[in-house]
Amino acid sequence: MTGVPGWWSTVETVARFEARERLRTSAVVAALLAAYGALFVWVGPELVGGEELQALLDAMPPVLVELLGFESLASLSGLLAGEYYTFGWLVGLAGYVAYTAAGSVAGDMETDRMDTLLAAPVSRGSVLLGNFLALLVPIVVANAVVPLVLAVSASAVGESLPLGELFAFHALSIPYLLCWGAVGLLLGVVIGRSRTAGRIAIALVFASWLFESVLEVTDYGRVGAVTPTWYLDPSAVLVGGEYDLLGAAVLVAAAALFVGASARLFARRDL
Repeated sequence: MTGVPGWWSTVETVARFEARERLRTSAVVAALLAAYGALFVWVGPELVGGEELQALLDAMPPVLVELLGFESLASLSGLLAGEYYTFGWLVGLAGYVAYTAAGSVAGDMETDRMDTLLAAPVSRGSVLLGNFLALLVPIVVANAVVPLVLAVSASAVGESLPLGELFAFHALSIPYLLCWGAVGLLLGVVIGRSRTAGRIAIALVFASWLFESVLEVTDYGRVGAVTPTWYLDPSAVLVGGEYDLLGAAVLVAAAALFVGASARLFARRDL
C-alpha cells in the first residue's frame, strides 16, 4: 500500500482497532482517578482548614515541605495540585500511559501478532503511528471525566474550584501524557519485551518526577528542564493561574521526536 491516502488509511484502521481495545481499561482508569480525586475533595476542607496540618508543616524542614509540594496546601486547589495531581497525574497516569505504550508494539512482537499484521501490504510506520494515536483514548477519557467529577464533588461539599484553571490544567496535561506515551513507545521498540519495557517506562516516569523535584529546591533547578515533568506544574496552573503554552509546545515537539525515532528504529528492526 503506497501513497499518503493509503498510508493514512492504515494509520486510521490500526488506531480505531487499538482504541476499541483500550476503551474498557480507559474507563476503569478514569473511574479510579475520579474516585481518588473525589476523596481528596471530600476530606480537603477539613485538611486545609485544620490546625493540625499547619502544625505538621511548621515542624517539617522547609526543604522537605517544598520538595513534596506541601507549601500549596492552604486551599482545596492547592491540595489537589500538590498531592492529587502530582501523584495521580504527573506520576500515576503518566506511568500508566508510558507502560501501555511500551507494551503496545513490543507485546505484538512477542506474540507474533505483528508478523501477521505486517504480512499485509502496510508500512511499519503507519502501524506504529496508529498504535501511538490510540493512546489518546485513555488520555482524553481521563481528562474529560475527572475535572467534571471534581467540580461536582466540590459543589456537593460546599466548596468551589476555579473551573478555568481546572480545565486548563487538563488540557495542558495532554501534551505531557503524549510525551510519556512516546517515550514508552520508543522503549518498547528498542527493548522488544513488553513487561521489561513497561517497567522501565514506569521507573523513568517516577525518576523524572523525583529528579526534577529534588533539583527544584537546589541551585541547579534549570537542569530539570531535561525532564517532561519540568513543563507541567499543577500548582502554577491551579493556584497561580499560569499557563505554560511554550512548555506544552516543547512537550509536543519532544513527543514527535520520540515517535519519529521509534518509527526509524522499528523500520530497521528484525521481527
